[in-house]
Amino acid sequence: MILLSIVLLPFFGAPFAAMISRLGRLHAAWFAGAVNLLALGLLLPQAVAVFDGQILLSRFEWIPLLGLDLVFRLDGLGLLFALLILSIGLLIIIYARYYLSTQDDMGRFYAYLLLFMGSMLGIVLAENLILLLIFWELTSLSSFLLISYWQHRQESRSGARMALTITGAGGLALLGGFLLLGEIVGSYELTTILASGERIHAHPLYLPMLLLVLLGAFTKSAQFPFHFWLPNAMAAPTPVSAYLHSATMVKAGVFLLARLFPALSGTPEWFWLVSGAGLITLILGAYIALWKHDLKGLLAYSTISHLGLITLLFGISTPMAAVAGVFHIINHAIFKASLFMAAGIIDHEAGTRDMRRLSGLWQFMPYTATLAMVAAASMAGVPLMNGFLSKEMFFAETLHDINLPWGWLLPAGATLAGIFAVAYSWRFIHNVFFGAAPVGLPKTPHEPPRWMKVPVEILVALCVVVGIFPNLTVAPLLTVAASGTLQSALPQYTLAIWHGFNPALWMSLIALAGGVAVYHLFNHFFSLRQHGIEWPSMKTLYQFLLDKLFLITNYVTHLLQTESLQRMVWVLVLFAVLLGAGGFTGESFSLTGERVLLPVDGVSLVVAVVMLLAAVATVLFHRQRLVSLIMIGTVGLGVALIFAKFSAPDLALTQLSVEFVTIVLMLLALYFLPQITPSSSKPLWRVRDALLASGAGIGVAALAWGVLTRPYDTIGDFFLTHSVPEGGGHNVVNVILVDFRGYDTLGEITVMALAGLGIYAMLEGLKLKSLATDFSTRTWDEDRHPLIMGALTRILFPLMLMVAIFILLRGHNQPGGGFIAGLITAVALITQYLAQGTTWTQARLPVDMHTVIGSGLLIAFVTGLASWWFGYPFLTSTFGHVHTAMTGEFELASAMAFDLGVFLVVVGVTVLIIVNLGMVHSDSHLPSRTIKPHPKTH
Repeated sequence: MILLSIVLLPFFGAPFAAMISRLGRLHAAWFAGAVNLLALGLLLPQAVAVFDGQILLSRFEWIPLLGLDLVFRLDGLGLLFALLILSIGLLIIIYARYYLSTQDDMGRFYAYLLLFMGSMLGIVLAENLILLLIFWELTSLSSFLLISYWQHRQESRSGARMALTITGAGGLALLGGFLLLGEIVGSYELTTILASGERIHAHPLYLPMLLLVLLGAFTKSAQFPFHFWLPNAMAAPTPVSAYLHSATMVKAGVFLLARLFPALSGTPEWFWLVSGAGLITLILGAYIALWKHDLKGLLAYSTISHLGLITLLFGISTPMAAVAGVFHIINHAIFKASLFMAAGIIDHEAGTRDMRRLSGLWQFMPYTATLAMVAAASMAGVPLMNGFLSKEMFFAETLHDINLPWGWLLPAGATLAGIFAVAYSWRFIHNVFFGAAPVGLPKTPHEPPRWMKVPVEILVALCVVVGIFPNLTVAPLLTVAASGTLQSALPQYTLAIWHGFNPALWMSLIALAGGVAVYHLFNHFFSLRQHGIEWPSMKTLYQFLLDKLFLITNYVTHLLQTESLQRMVWVLVLFAVLLGAGGFTGESFSLTGERVLLPVDGVSLVVAVVMLLAAVATVLFHRQRLVSLIMIGTVGLGVALIFAKFSAPDLALTQLSVEFVTIVLMLLALYFLPQITPSSSKPLWRVRDALLASGAGIGVAALAWGVLTRPYDTIGDFFLTHSVPEGGGHNVVNVILVDFRGYDTLGEITVMALAGLGIYAMLEGLKLKSLATDFSTRTWDEDRHPLIMGALTRILFPLMLMVAIFILLRGHNQPGGGFIAGLITAVALITQYLAQGTTWTQARLPVDMHTVIGSGLLIAFVTGLASWWFGYPFLTSTFGHVHTAMTGEFELASAMAFDLGVFLVVVGVTVLIIVNLGMVHSDSHLPSRTIKPHPKTH
């Protein structure tokens, strides 16, 4: 329960952070910090067990039959990332409070930040791959909101769209990879998967699964060739950049590599794909960072390079390389967060991040300069800094295969990237803080507020302390995190500043000396170059492919989706007929089965004939819209009678209620349409449409005949057998809706609520020209209604409500339920609107239908959550019998609360749509129009 609370706390806190900002800008920051501290306070006690070698699992059943449970896992690797997410997140919250201006909406910022924080916690603590994927996609959505926070800036919007496109596409690939991995192992839970490495490697689906999983990881962690989205995300506020680049978003990909390392690594495919992408990204990112003039751009490409370093380490596949990868994840999070915050301070206090305009800031902000220089030294791998220790381990691991053919490429590439890293780090320090005083800056540089520097101070102090005393500081955390990654015993290693003169040390010295030399040799070119470079230009390729994709989709859309509803329906029906025709082919095909047909009685025959005649009349008189509506209503009434005949009273009641609501809805729509539909078809088109309609009708009839004349096994016996003992209800239809298939019903009423709100948004304030020439131009909201009808409906209204309540309460054991009761209540309310008018009815019905819809959804969802409290899967119902002296024994079922939610949603949506359609104003000043066939109709 504690792990679930840690993950859900930021999600629950997000809306309150947005609302509490109305009390004052700083309240949102205080609240977000409190939520973060509370989650951290829940996590730290659990860390004790993890340091003792335990793996904590927290399980909540969700959909057991699908193998989907809410299972959270806290081991060393999850603990490391959770600590990074929460601790650096707390520093970001403090920093952002001073960074954001008075024009920025703090409530919205902290709400987005908490959503993102919860999504990241869900990724690193998930035990189930499907659950991990859900949170993975939530990080893409929440990061989109954070990157586009400054919505008025075009670069923010385009950068957010690019990030969402790339990471979203990677998420789709990851979904495929996870499904294949679950198929290979037979489980989606990490405990099983991490112990099945040999089985996974030997499976024929290993390579396609690996490619899909790596696509997801590479897109999220900006590995070549998907690296270009990350620099464009720099349009976000600096606190967002610091958080995404250090501990969260881009670390999700390398976290996935670390999490699945025991299961997927150790094969040639893994080595070449992972280490190859990592090596290219490492060198390319470092090289491009050299040429960037924007401080955040330089740091963004350095992030790409360091992510490539970590990816390369996991690609090497040795246990020691995995330890080094985990160690560099820690160190990179510390120094990169401090560097981004230092860059934000410079931008905040000097008004620019352009290094061509910045110089000599040591004179104005020496304290900030000192902090930034220490962090940059750690990024460069200078001795006595934490970055030096993990880079030493990295250099040593690149020498692992030095004796193999082409084995020299790894140490050579690593050394070259190290030279570039020193060069861009030294450029960051030298260009910004030394030299002549800056001229023409937007602001006069000065030190920031005290508490804006505190987060940077903490992180910079860690850079030094970890670099000098690694065994006293980071060693225990590294041990449990590396153990959680390897899922086995750790290799022997030591964290020390001095290991003697070895190849790794010489590579470090070459990188340090070479980096300084490269900077001073090429400094002139850095200064002269007006624009940074990116080679190869994957962003250009991305934009080209995106433009072509839009071109193709626009063409297909204009081809299929036109202003002609007739054409769209024609294409849909044609494809359905062609696809369905395939089922009627084959040598052994027989249209009629061996099942004995039921006898035909006279009443059924009469109903069938009436329905057929009404259907034919609808076609013949379809241009007379009112007549067509009456004929369709006749068909609907016949369907209700068929349901009643075949012992489906629930469906019959539902059909009758729906028919009434639909007729009212269509009558309101017809008010704004011509009573006679003009002819727009040519004779040849009519023949074509008749042939297609006949083919579709004959095909459906043949399909129905073929199915109904064959014996088949139904699942009805299962529900009939289990309805009473497991659902506590004799009405099997209702038990299915609120118990066995309650999850489906929850989704359906959610969609229904969204549809109702969408229709309301379209109808609100709408004015249309009435085309009806034989009706009054007054609408029902003018309150001129028949007196007798108004008096009669006042008498009938309480009775209709009592019937609705009766239908609702009896629904678990007798025909009825929340949906039917909701429709009856909606009919009662609509009748009042028709009889009394909008003004009279709304004055006596002050409840807002939006509130009714929201209350219904909330009740249904909370009913599902309540089962978790007792340790059962979501939406598990229970029932019992209660005996009182007044009523005797009666049954109480938790499904009744869920049914109440359905009832409220149905009432709210139905009344909201119909009443607002009835309130659409007829504007006599609008010009009349004549409906003509569209030139592209056929």
